[in-house]
Amino acid sequence: MNIILAAVISLDGKITRHNETGAISWNSIEDKKHFARLIAKSDAIIMGRKTYEAARKIIVLSPRRLRIVLTRAPEKYKKEAVSRELEFSKESPRQIIRRLQKMGRRKILIVGGGEIYALFLREGLVSRIELTIEPKIFGTGGNFLAPLQMKKEFRLVSARRLNRRGTLLLTYDVISTT
Repeated sequence: MNIILAAVISLDGKITRHNETGAISWNSIEDKKHFARLIAKSDAIIMGRKTYEAARKIIVLSPRRLRIVLTRAPEKYKKEAVSRELEFSKESPRQIIRRLQKMGRRKILIVGGGEIYALFLREGLVSRIELTIEPKIFGTGGNFLAPLQMKKEFRLVSARRLNRRGTLLLTYDVISTT
């Protein structure tokens, strides 16, 4: 099973700008294209409630790709659920991954936010990180990772400049999950 964590961050480690939700208003077109390619290659996508709410208007559902939204109150979203395409769950990261394995889903994409990233990393469930760094500083906004105690080590697989402004795409493999 291949579990990829994908994020776009500012130079100061923010995944959102100030009080805004999501990165749609500030990430580069090159990152948007990269993210679209990652989605196209995935057969399951996991996100948190805030990420879902920020992106719900642009999400295109497909029976080829199950989207799971983690929320403490899945019953609130009952009317939005679409069988085999969009579901809302309060399962733990391990429970979700086990269920996806049983369903035959092998390419999992974790798309945010900071709490979701931290939970899956802490549980040792991420195999690769695709991190886009935009050359911007916001000072305030959502952090890439919620504060959770963990120690992880990574190996840089590739570093690629995406545009003239200096947007970078860094790919890391997880090498230590202690």
